[in-house]
Parts: sequence; structure tokens; C-alpha cells
Amino acid sequence: MRDEGRITARTIRRAKGQRRIVCLTAYDFATARLVDEAGVDIILVGDSLAMTVLGYESTLPVGMEEMLHHTAAVVRGTRRALVVADMPFLSYQVSDDQALENAGRFIKEAGAAAVKIEGGAIRADLIRRLVDNGIPVVGHIGMTPQSIHEFGGYRVRGREPREVARLREDAVALDRAGVFCVVLECVPRGVAAELTAAVSVPTIGIGAGPDCDGQVLVIHDLLGLYGDFKPKFVKRYAELGRQVVSAVQRFRDEVLRGDFPDDEHSYH
Repeated sequence: MRDEGRITARTIRRAKGQRRIVCLTAYDFATARLVDEAGVDIILVGDSLAMTVLGYESTLPVGMEEMLHHTAAVVRGTRRALVVADMPFLSYQVSDDQALENAGRFIKEAGAAAVKIEGGAIRADLIRRLVDNGIPVVGHIGMTPQSIHEFGGYRVRGREPREVARLREDAVALDRAGVFCVVLECVPRGVAAELTAAVSVPTIGIGAGPDCDGQVLVIHDLLGLYGDFKPKFVKRYAELGRQVVSAVQRFRDEVLRGDFPDDEHSYH
């Protein structure tokens, strides 16, 4: 059974206009435990783990088994946060039947409380079916990483009038389909504010300005663990990558000098 203090999809939906929502990614037990302890509302097991954890150049190669494996680890590390699993590329696009089965696996096998699906109005019927079958869904529009080949790379969406109109249609369609919140990625601030006002559910921004109902970042970006790459919307709250390198170098030097282990760190 889930703890009584666990945040739910209903908690997030009702936060609209009441308070801001805090979301971070996590991909393993240890990180999830720390993020949960810090008081984050939503932990997203993003398909971004393909890049941050598995070393791929995009999110596209990661599959269901890898996502289930990491989602289960994150769930085991949490007591309060709502855990949302990203549905990977081709886990929901082939057919609605396959999508329902895969989404159900995240809930039943991995213990997630919800799934996230990229795409707007084109996903509305699928989202209704998932919600009708008891699976809460987070929508995701704007720059959707699984569509980078269609978009011609990672770029801001909503700088042209036709794109703004499409985003508005998509946001409203997702809202009507039953999502409990919508991620807006790489959308101009004014457009994100307009979309936030147009829907009844919270919007969670990433590169979408401060007028969304909540914010999400990739934990590796926030902590400075993902090399020198830093998108415009990322604020680094620590530089742990440099600290890790420094600590490992000190360990290396002490081992080479014979300073570690010393008597204090030996059994007698």
C-alpha cells in the first residue's frame, strides 16, 4: 500500500492556482531517495536516462525493459513523491492496445503512479483510453525529444503563429482527454503563459519560463553531472561533477602513495 502522505495525481491537479509544483528526474534508488527527502512533488523517470545514464546521443534507443528496470528502482527509493514513468519511443505509437499494455506494465510491474506520453491532439483518444482504465497520464508538448528528426533537432517550438495555434489546440485537447498535468518544453515564455491560462490542469515547464504552474529539470543538469553541456534554461545549483573528479583523484593519489588505507581504516 502507498503511504497516506504520498502525493497523487489528484493532489497535482488540485494544485492549479494554489501553489507551484516541483518536479525533478531520477533514475535510480539512491538519487530518488535524496530527491524525495528534499520534498519534490513529482519524480519523473525520464527517457532522458538514455543520454544521462546509458550514454546514447538521444532518447530514442531506450526501451521498455530498461525503463521498467529504472522506474522500479526509483519507486523503491520514494515515500512521498508521485513517480511518473516516461513511455519510451514506439511503446505507445504502434497501437492503442500495445500502449495500454505497456502503460499497465509501468503501473503493475514497476509501481509507477502515472505515465507520461509525448504529443498533443493526436494522442487524445489514447489518453482517454488509458485514463478510463485507471492509468493517470501526464501530457508533453512543445519540443518533444522523441520527434527530433521531424523537428530537425532540439529547437524552441512556438515562435511562429501557426506553431502557437497548434500548441494551443494540443494543450486543450490533452486537457479534455483527461491528463492531470502537461509538460511544456522549450516554449517561449509568453506562449507558455497563454497555454497555462487555457487549460484547467497544471503546466510543468522546462525551458518555458516562470509563468507555468510548476517546473522540472533533469537532475544531472541541476547538479552539474552532465559534462559541459548546459541548455539556456538550465540553472546549475551545484557542480558535483567537478567535486567527484576531485575526490576520485585524491583517492587515486593516496592509493599510489600508500596513504590509504591507514591504520584507522583497517580491521584488527
